[in-house]
Parts: sequence; C-alpha cells; structure tokens
Amino acid sequence: MKPFALLRSFLFVNASLLSLYVGATPLPADLTPVGAERGPSSDGRIPAWNGGLQAGQVSLAVNGTPLDPYADEQPLYVITANNYTQYREQLTAGQVALMQRYPQSFRLPVYPSHRSVAVPPPVGEWARHNAASARLVNDGNGVQGFAGVVAFPKPENGLQVLWNHLTRPRNGSYSLASDSITPRGDGRFATMSLQQNFARPDVLEGGQAGNVLYYLSYRMTAPSRLAGDAVVLHETLDQVAQPRLSWLYSSSQRRVRRAPALAYDSITPGTAGLRTADSRDMFNGAPDLYQWTLVGKKALHVPYNSYRLASPLLGYAALIGPGHVNPQPTRYELHRVWEVVGTLKPGAKHLYASRRYYLDEDSWAILEADFFDHKGQLWRTAQAHSYYHVTGQALVNAMEAIYDLRSGRYQLSGLTNEQPRPYAFDVRTSASYFSPGALRSQGLR
Repeated sequence: MKPFALLRSFLFVNASLLSLYVGATPLPADLTPVGAERGPSSDGRIPAWNGGLQAGQVSLAVNGTPLDPYADEQPLYVITANNYTQYREQLTAGQVALMQRYPQSFRLPVYPSHRSVAVPPPVGEWARHNAASARLVNDGNGVQGFAGVVAFPKPENGLQVLWNHLTRPRNGSYSLASDSITPRGDGRFATMSLQQNFARPDVLEGGQAGNVLYYLSYRMTAPSRLAGDAVVLHETLDQVAQPRLSWLYSSSQRRVRRAPALAYDSITPGTAGLRTADSRDMFNGAPDLYQWTLVGKKALHVPYNSYRLASPLLGYAALIGPGHVNPQPTRYELHRVWEVVGTLKPGAKHLYASRRYYLDEDSWAILEADFFDHKGQLWRTAQAHSYYHVTGQALVNAMEAIYDLRSGRYQLSGLTNEQPRPYAFDVRTSASYFSPGALRSQGLR
C-alpha cells in the first residue's frame, strides 16, 4: 500500500473511532469491553478475565501459526462414555451423543481454563457505541445504528445474542488458505483446498458500509477438477430487506453467474451433503426462518485454546479417524457460554426443525451446535475448535467439524496444518476486489 493511502486509511479509521467515542456509554465495570463477565466463576474453575493473551506471550511456528502457550499442561480429567453422567449438566446433547455412538474412542480431555481472548481498543470502542445505538429492525432480521463489531454487548434476547456471533470481532481483513476433508467411513480421505478473503467495508478503499456487513470470496485451489471455481459474497446486515448477494465463477464454463441459492438449507458443495449453507461458520445468513429463544448463560465444556490441533507438526492423517476426529490432540475447557435455541417458524421450511447454539462469552463465537430433525431427534452436531490468534487479534478455528449421527460420517473445514502460510492479516484491498467483475480473474489465478 502506498504511504499516502496508508495514512489516509489510518486517519479514516481513527476519525471513525473518535466519532464513536464521543457520547458512547461505558459498559458496567463488571463486564469486559465486549460484555463478558470479568470475574471468575463462583467455584473458581473459570478464571477472571485479565486482558487475554498478548503478542509477546506467544511464539509462532514457521507457517505463522501461534504455538501452544499451554503446551506443558496435562488434562485435569477426561470425560468418556463411562463417566459422562458426572458432568451431564456441563455437556451438550451432541457431545453426549458422540460418546454414546463411539463409546470406545470418543472422549473430551479437559484442561485448565484460560480466557485467552484479548480485546483490541477499537473493538471496545465499537462495542461501547453499539451498546447505546444498535437496535434490531425488520422483526429482528436486521440491525441499525451499528458500527464495526459486537452489535449487542449487553444482549436481552436470543436474536441479539445470535447477531453478536454474526458481528463478532474478526480481523478487519484477512486472507486464509485452508483445507476441508470429508472422511469416508473407514477414515480414508481426500483434501480440498481453497483461498478465502474476508473484509469489512470500513477497512476497504472505496468501501461504503450501507447494508453490507462484510465481503467474502473464496477460490478452489485443489483438487484439479475444481481448481479455479470461485465465489464472491456480499453479506448484508438485513438479508430480508436485501438478500445476500452472491456470484459464482465456473472454471469449466468460464462464466460468472448469480448464485442466489447459497443460503439457508442449500447444501454446500464438497461436503457429501453434511453441511447446509447456513451452517458454515456454525451459523451465517438470515435468521428469519426461526424463532430464537435465549435460554441463558451456563458453564459448559467447550473446545478452546486448540493450538495443538492447529500445529503444522500435526498432519491431517494424524487428526482423522473412523467416525470422528482423533481426540488426543483436542482440548476442552470449562467456559461460560450463552445458550440460544432456534425453532422453525410455522410455515417456514428448512432441513432442521430446531437448532441449539452455545456462544463463548469472551468472543461471541459459536463453539458448539446441535441440529434437530422434524421428529425432534438430534441429527447432527458441530464443534468449532478455536484458538486466539495473537497476530490477527481475533479468535480463529483450528477446524470446524460437523458430525452426522445417523450416517456416522463427518466433515471438517478450516484446516490449516498442512498449509505453508495459512493466514495473512490486515490485507489492504478495495471494494472492487469483491465485485462480480473481478471474480473471473480470481478464478483464473
């Protein structure tokens, strides 16, 4: 980026933050800058938030992935099919179902809890602004008075909590090279690779927010039969008033076309039918098909600080087994989460009659999800194995896994272990990069 453009971007962002700061109402002293409880749990098992990890506390692997700052720790206990009833109130239905289906192999190694997610100053300022100004509109399907990230740091209902996941803190712009795998029943697998780019409008040259929440593009790089296929998405703040804009470039046809079907329960290509479009990133898109109920906050064993799972020293063959991910390198901790239930509205149509989400209080990311069919039976369960990336100052995933409890198959996305340089943060580009006109050139790279 040229020096003048960099200075202009710096002045624009800081002027925006100054305007947010004026008149912003501080959050209560017992809450973190994004609305989590600062204090420890009453039993001391969940510690107080002390600001999260800082860059000087974490080393980086050769591919830029943070090394495990808690590598010397041992599990406090391991939850298995033989003892899970002792911890039943702190487990999801999906976790229990996986232990019951794979009683000899699936388990949860539980480690000491660390609240590693830091809050950069701009994130705190945005949250303060939104606490006073953001409001739901269009029956809760859109947000007005919102800026930056964390729409509702003091949520009052299930929709506001869900919107906090959709607007959670992420690096303003980044590129990610990652892999996805859908193992066969015997554990054999093939790898699909893609290059993804993400940006909020406020960090782009010429990017006007309007109704756009963020821009996203991804391009398939492997296998060869799919290489070059590309998609561009404009994720909107109110997808009922203005549905998501999406375009698809087919390398075989060498043409760009609108792709309006990339939403709701349309099936994501390359996932063997296991993942719906709106279950990418645990949940994305319009919330209008469901009635969202806030159950409350609870302590739960969730995948957390999954640094070892993302290590470049650990190849995919060591991660994948029949039926589920190898539990040995996984890490679970006890954390406070928000529990939200979505129930399909009368007359609405979706594969899932209901879905249950558990969101981390420190990051607003969904870490666990359960999906139920129209008979009320648990059908699928998903886990986001996350860790705080000190370089990007954001929570990212070592992997996102979804398990089909009927077929016994599962699908993994966001894997980076075998990528030579998975993340690049604060990528400077323009809004035109995410235009349909630029899509064909991206596919040809």
